[in-house]
Amino acid sequence: MLLFSISILSGLVLLVWSADKFVDGASSVARYYGMSPLLIGMVIIGFGTSAPEMVVSALSSLQGNPGIALGNAYGSNITNIALILGVTALLMPISVHSQILRKELPILFFVTVIGIGSLIDLKLTRLEGVILLLIFTGVMAWTIWEGLKGDKDAFSAEMKVELGEGQVSIKKSFLMLVFGILVLIFSSRILVYGAVGIATSLGVSDVIIGLTVIAVGTSLPELASSIIAARKGEPDIALGNVLGSNFFNTLAVVGISGVIHPFSIEKEIFYRDVGVMTVLTLSLFLFGYGFRGQGRINRLEGGVLLLSYFAYTAYLVSDVI
Repeated sequence: MLLFSISILSGLVLLVWSADKFVDGASSVARYYGMSPLLIGMVIIGFGTSAPEMVVSALSSLQGNPGIALGNAYGSNITNIALILGVTALLMPISVHSQILRKELPILFFVTVIGIGSLIDLKLTRLEGVILLLIFTGVMAWTIWEGLKGDKDAFSAEMKVELGEGQVSIKKSFLMLVFGILVLIFSSRILVYGAVGIATSLGVSDVIIGLTVIAVGTSLPELASSIIAARKGEPDIALGNVLGSNFFNTLAVVGISGVIHPFSIEKEIFYRDVGVMTVLTLSLFLFGYGFRGQGRINRLEGGVLLLSYFAYTAYLVSDVI
């Protein structure tokens, strides 16, 4: 058990560190080749902060543990909305200035409904995995199109500040990018090894491990960047991190896992965990869209999100005990 615990802890530390290096390297390379700050924020950083979930889930599926993959994806979505946006909104209410992010809120809810539809028969086939990946491709194409014509959007201005003026050499940028990917894969293997070991030792479902320990661990890059963004007065970046990550998780992470290893889920998981994720996504849409003006997630709503995360996690733990 000690070895498995050390594997999880060291895997998480390396995972967060390597994801940060990967994002820095990828962003620097993108700037070097002339990509706008808006596109870097929407595509490069969105992909980079979701890289831990993607690698962990792919390796889990390859090793025959798709439960970890599903728990990681949906658990990260729950963590992103309830924990990360809850904490961020308590630090500083999130006003949705960006029209692009405002458009993404209903799309994310629609995508979540599609994800539910793919699991309503309690299984995900390889064909359904392919369909999710095709939808993901369409969403990314739309995102890039919006990014190309939205350089004056509020999110673009915040990303210019976030990225700063400093530019490392292209050689160093590529080194960070490649090294980050290699350490990301290595740390993910360690993390999956430890998670499977603990789940087997305790007789706990690997889905539960994915929903809790791994979901929080792989969401640490989003948590760190969102808190920093809130402290800098850049709330759109915090929201953009979460929206981008949840798009990747719902479509790409689950889709890749289904293509690699089709799987079935228990009815309890569908109604409990998928249900909680859906309610939270709907709440995010209702809070952030702003039907009568500018969208805003205030401190009270942030507190509700955070309390719902603690209540959900406590229920999972009590169910295991």
